[in-house]
Amino acid sequence: MTARDAQVLALQQRALLQALFLRPGTAAAQAAVAGLDDLLSVHGPQTARGLEAYQANGHALAERALLSVYPVIAALMGPSNFAWLARDLWHAHPPLRGDLAQWGEVLPAFLDNSIQLSDTPYLGDVARAEWALHCAAGAPDQHPDLASFARLTHEDPQDLTLRLAPGATVIASPYPVASLTTTHLYGMPSLTEVGQRLQEGCAEHAVIWRQGLQPRIACIDKPTWALLGALLGGAALPQAIDAMTHAAGAVQNTDFTTWLIAAVTDGLVTGVCEQPRLNPSPTTEVRT
Repeated sequence: MTARDAQVLALQQRALLQALFLRPGTAAAQAAVAGLDDLLSVHGPQTARGLEAYQANGHALAERALLSVYPVIAALMGPSNFAWLARDLWHAHPPLRGDLAQWGEVLPAFLDNSIQLSDTPYLGDVARAEWALHCAAGAPDQHPDLASFARLTHEDPQDLTLRLAPGATVIASPYPVASLTTTHLYGMPSLTEVGQRLQEGCAEHAVIWRQGLQPRIACIDKPTWALLGALLGGAALPQAIDAMTHAAGAVQNTDFTTWLIAAVTDGLVTGVCEQPRLNPSPTTEVRT
């Protein structure tokens, strides 16, 4: 292949991608198709038929990729509506990488801003929970260090923090986000119970992490959410406990030791480590 041939091929490929990702029927898409036709040696109906086949394949890929990450959203919306959603997201926010497993991060915000879905405002937070589960599944492995807990007995706690499991994050939602997710993934609680919680306007806090090889989501109370949020923000252990106590207020008792034992048993806390000198950006998702 000559340099000229390579240049022409690159132009054709870029024109094809533009024609595929632009929303069909729009002026921009029609201009892109016309530009592609000009670059190809075969013109007219052949170009249109070939492009339609590529578009259909792209839509099918988008639906499969999105379904693998967002099965709960698919169940809540139904097959036809979810297929429409996948196609719409494909054209509004086309993939930027060859690995479609990395596509779909923008879906929660896309759902929040959808006028057509304004009657189901909880979908965005459910999608946030599902994307967090997806990220936890692909997070780097981390082996528990049970011996490190001895550091709590003889080192200054101001220099220490807790090491959380891969992919750990927390979400605060004005909707029963954990219940909506677990009822479709695990059958608990029942759909009737979740429907009642939606009608009553129950807010929920959730934690997502990976236990061994299994991504998990669980409903937590506000003090635990505050504690984990502080730890994810890089706080030292005493400051994280203070956040937990402050969130509990005067009406709710908190027992850090009991929580820590349960968190270690569940694989949420994997060890004790030195507090980072530079605090990382918090990964806490907050919705009010």
